Amino acid sequence: MTKNLTLIIILAVILILGGCGCGSYNGLVQQDESVKNSWNKVQSDYQRRADLIPNLVNTVKGEASFERGTLTDVINARASATQIKVDPADLTPEKMQQFQAAQGQLSQALGRLLAVSEAYPNLRANDAFRGLQAQLEGTENRIKTSRNDFNDAVQTYNTKVRSFPTNIFAGMMGFKQRQGFAAEAGAERVPEVKF
Repeated sequence: MTKNLTLIIILAVILILGGCGCGSYNGLVQQDESVKNSWNKVQSDYQRRADLIPNLVNTVKGEASFERGTLTDVINARASATQIKVDPADLTPEKMQQFQAAQGQLSQALGRLLAVSEAYPNLRANDAFRGLQAQLEGTENRIKTSRNDFNDAVQTYNTKVRSFPTNIFAGMMGFKQRQGFAAEAGAERVPEVKF
């Protein structure tokens, strides 16, 4: 009788631990997929910005004898930014930093292009340029929202990965903490715009 009772207790403990393990694993998988989905949305918004840039550059070329260096910087920064691809399954801090650096260079080049365009009244009056500028501003807002959503997904995932007892299953199953977006170095300084 005690042998049967011991066997029942052992089986109950195994079933409880197995159920908790399955629940933890499935929860981690859901959070991992949420992080991947959020990352894909970030990349989609950055791609939208990259797709708008050639139209913006061509409009600027057509309207003004523009500073070639500024246009070249934008074109080169876009090429660099679109070449860096980060797999959502492998979001290491190094790859995130590399991606952020390339996107930051593109943002700076676009900022210089828009700042310099202020000196060209014909360009500012051009409907195509104004439309593209508005789309670009909207896209920058989408990027910010997507990055915030990604950071929220990473935070939820990392909290789950680090919480007890899920952290035990996470370690056994290979789930690791993820890196979110952070402010670029020097972002706390106000940019200086000169005309």
